[in-house]
Amino acid sequence: MSQRKIRVGVFGAARGLTMIRVLANHPDAELTAICDRYEPLFAPCRRLEQETGAKITYYTDFERFFEHDMDAVVLANYANEHAPFAVRLLLSGRHVSSEVLPTETLSQAVALAEAVEKSGKVYAYAENYCYFAATQEMKRLYRAGEIGTFTHGEGEYVHDCESIWPRITYGDKNHWRNRMYATYYCTHSLGPIISITGTRVTRVVGFETPPVPNMTAVGYQGGTSGLIVAQMDNGATVKSLHGNLKREPGSIWYSIYGTRGMMESDRWHEGVSRVYLYREGHPQSDTELSYRPKPVVDSQLARQTGSHGGGDFYTMHYFLEKILGRPAGEAVIDVYQALDMSLPGILAYRSICEGNTPQTVPDMRDPAQREPYRDDNWCTNPAVAGEQLAPFNATGNPDIPDEVYERVRRQWLDQQP
Repeated sequence: MSQRKIRVGVFGAARGLTMIRVLANHPDAELTAICDRYEPLFAPCRRLEQETGAKITYYTDFERFFEHDMDAVVLANYANEHAPFAVRLLLSGRHVSSEVLPTETLSQAVALAEAVEKSGKVYAYAENYCYFAATQEMKRLYRAGEIGTFTHGEGEYVHDCESIWPRITYGDKNHWRNRMYATYYCTHSLGPIISITGTRVTRVVGFETPPVPNMTAVGYQGGTSGLIVAQMDNGATVKSLHGNLKREPGSIWYSIYGTRGMMESDRWHEGVSRVYLYREGHPQSDTELSYRPKPVVDSQLARQTGSHGGGDFYTMHYFLEKILGRPAGEAVIDVYQALDMSLPGILAYRSICEGNTPQTVPDMRDPAQREPYRDDNWCTNPAVAGEQLAPFNATGNPDIPDEVYERVRRQWLDQQP
């Protein structure tokens, strides 16, 4: 007897469009509902519905979407709003795949871990950078012992977003990107290192590049880039860099050192499609060894999903595999590893605001380590932080006139079809 398809809904039709396309064509999924408050985003979804024969119900109200009969939900809404929706959905009996980031605060991290434990449902963190060809191959190489024990790692996600700021913030003064602090968006740079090595951060120190005029001119209030220096639970050290530094093409790059060698992705032309490998004592150790890894899944759907280096296919595929109890589902990033990837960013910013002091990173697997953070709402979002409101950058909150956001909004509107 064939396995029933997983009925999946998607919350967020902008970032979610790629996942919508994968789910509409995946043999194990039935794309059944899409929710977004901005109706024009439904247009490409309706075209996809006609092309694939999917039967989709559309919602502009989350509460109505929440009541829809579905087994699982992909959260592709705003990056700082995933946790509250994930908790509700998990406790209602639905599986959840969450886009970046998993939580906005340490308090939300406690609630999310406990919701997963209480519900027994699948939580999969859709950190697509862990599923590039290079990062999946580096994970395979490391787990096979090719370079020995992890000693040092570096990750970079440098993306100069100045030119696309109107398109991704709409001129909204309170958009999460405008109040994002320097080390917030850290899992693209730090996540693959954790995924590859299976280690977790135990201590962090954060540093911030001060705000620059070109970014404040488009409404961004945080530091230009964030640097996380971390110690891992096996003693290894890590440097994680991300932000709006000037570089083209942007840098998505990872380097892993071990006791018997090292490996890294390409830093320029082929990026995360190529791996360089050095193994001490290997016959090829005195020559350059580099190659383009073969895809882990070589299906038509995987090949035609090119966004984020193909990683968007794997986030959905492994999510479905995990729900169905198949071995490939073990490749999902569970709630604990998701928090391993994200909490260092929150605490690195606390380090920055406290004069670059070291911060201990709790292991949310341990209930005793959760307790001090149960009511820790420290963040840059006034609606969540209350009296624990953090500054937008280490020097305070910049005074950006409303006229800036009005100008950016006009630019966004001018770009609409």
